[in-house]
Amino acid sequence: MNYKQEHIKPYDAQREKGEQVEEMFDNISHSYDLLNHFLSLGIDRKWRKAAINSLKAFHPRHILDVATGTGDFALLSASMLEPEKLLGVDISEGMMQVARKKAAEQHLDAVVSFQKEDCMQLSLDDNSFDAVTVAYGVRNFADLERGLREMLRVLRPDGRLVIIELTAPKSFPMKQLFWLYSHIYMPLIGRLISRDNKAYSYLPATMEAFPQGEVMQQILQRCGYADVSFRRFTFGLSTLYTARKP
Repeated sequence: MNYKQEHIKPYDAQREKGEQVEEMFDNISHSYDLLNHFLSLGIDRKWRKAAINSLKAFHPRHILDVATGTGDFALLSASMLEPEKLLGVDISEGMMQVARKKAAEQHLDAVVSFQKEDCMQLSLDDNSFDAVTVAYGVRNFADLERGLREMLRVLRPDGRLVIIELTAPKSFPMKQLFWLYSHIYMPLIGRLISRDNKAYSYLPATMEAFPQGEVMQQILQRCGYADVSFRRFTFGLSTLYTARKP
């Protein structure tokens, strides 16, 4: 199936989405962490910890972090879950250069490694990870269901999927406040700091278009996941999805 956010591209309508997403994140990698925490007022740290805590009872030893970006979620997972190995993959080499530097600074580079991968076709073995995580990256997938099935493929049986994603509130007054924030404040601040005129208009547009709640739950079930559940945070600004590979 096709989903609305798959057709939203950062720069132009002609080129493939994956190519443009890679270019965009390479362009904003220098300021991504600063803007991430600034634009969320730091609340994103609380959401990330809640997502990682959902895995604690399962004690995953080998973890894959997809769309790892600058490695914030991967490094926090390594600290909180203490796995044997954690692999972060991303399409943007520029983002992962920042991630590798942070891993070395935090003395986690013996456990956490990063490599360039396209999540539409991972060069990883079947049934090789106890847990797969995606933090704020799944809405950038060029083909949502294909990416979800790739992650299912590399999960071992009974392995766990954790997705944390930004979402648009549906209820008054947060819906109206979010519109002002995402259409005026975020693009303005994003342009000033990142020096990319399109990235911080593209990102909120994908948030609004991305399937949420029960719809995303059904998509995950259709892709083969079991025990799919979701939990909303902070008036619906972020949603955590958890699932299991049968």
